[in-house]
Amino acid sequence: MSKVCQITGKKASVGNNVSHSKRRTKRRFNVNLHQKKYYWVEQDMWIQLLVSTNAMRTINKIGLNAALKKAEAAGNLDFKDIKILSL
Repeated sequence: MSKVCQITGKKASVGNNVSHSKRRTKRRFNVNLHQKKYYWVEQDMWIQLLVSTNAMRTINKIGLNAALKKAEAAGNLDFKDIKILSL
């Protein structure tokens, strides 16, 4: 499983560790991802998504169906990638 949010498309970025002596070494800033279950009312089923905390806030604000449509339009989500838990 890749470390990419299914709603926002966020993924790890690269930066530097900077020591006290200002020596720089490469490091990764990973996204705060969670596997979360949602009840999709329009389809009458439970689904599981890999979402960032920012995506959780988006889903709470605009709703699951609108967030899924927005993610598909942006190219972040393909509906065949959604894990269906029950029908």
